[in-house]
Amino acid sequence: MRLKLPFKKKPPLVAVVRLSGAIGGAGRGTLNDASLAGVLEKAFRKGKPKAVALQINSPGGSPVQSSLIGSRIRRLSEELGVPVYAFVEDVAASGGYWLAAAADEIWADEASVVGSIGVISAGFGAHVFLARQGIERRVHTAGQSKSMLDPFRPQKEEDVARLKSLLDDIHATFIDHVKARRGDKLAPGADLFTGEVWLAKRAKDLGLIDGIGHLKPQMQERFGKKTRFRVHSIRRPLLSRFGMRVVEDALTQIEERASFARFGL
Repeated sequence: MRLKLPFKKKPPLVAVVRLSGAIGGAGRGTLNDASLAGVLEKAFRKGKPKAVALQINSPGGSPVQSSLIGSRIRRLSEELGVPVYAFVEDVAASGGYWLAAAADEIWADEASVVGSIGVISAGFGAHVFLARQGIERRVHTAGQSKSMLDPFRPQKEEDVARLKSLLDDIHATFIDHVKARRGDKLAPGADLFTGEVWLAKRAKDLGLIDGIGHLKPQMQERFGKKTRFRVHSIRRPLLSRFGMRVVEDALTQIEERASFARFGL
C-alpha cells in the first residue's frame, strides 16, 4: 500500500485538451461547443492545473462554433487564472486558427500550416440539370429573401450580394478576434487577413504564432522536468461506438478529409 502524505507537494500539472478535426454543429463536425463544454470544464478545474495546453489540428469549419469554443476557453482561463498555450500540429487554419488565438501563446511545428483568416461559403447549382430532365422546381415563400441561393434555381445577383455582405461581417468579427488576442505581436503593415496560409516560420515572423516548439518540452521548460500531463478528450457517443451511426460518421469523415485536403494534408 502506498502511503499518501497530504503535506507532500505534487509536481505541477498541465491539462492537455486535443482539438482535432473539423468544427461544426452536432453531427456536422468533430468539434463543437456542446461536445467540448464538459471536457474544457474538467481540464481547467480538475487537479488545479498550472496551465491548459491545446493540441490543435483543425482545418476550420463553423465560425459560430469556433467563436463559442474560443469564448469558453477565455472565460475559464480568466475566471480560474489558468494560462492557455496552443500547440499546432498539421494545421490550424480558419476556425482552427480562431481556436489557437484563444490561447495566450501559440506554438507550432516547423511544417505546421497556419492562418487562412477568411470566410468561405460553397454550394452547387443544379437548375440546368433539372431543366434537361424536364423537372420544374416550385417554391412559394412569404418574404422576398426567404429562398436565397436555392441550388435548384438560377443564381440571382441580389442573393450573391446579400451573401457577400454576411461573409464580410463574419470576416470582420474574425479579424477583430485575432487583433484583440494577438495585439501588437502582429507584424505592422502586413496583410494577414486575405485567407492566405503560411508555414510556421513565416507565421512567426508575421506574429501569428509565438514560436516553434512542441507541447511536452515547452511545458517542461516552463514548469519543470517533473511536470505531469493529464489528457482530456471528447468521448464518442455510445451508439457511435457500437456502429449504429456508421453512415453519418462516414459522411462526416469524408467532409472532414476534404477540408484537410485543401491544405495538402
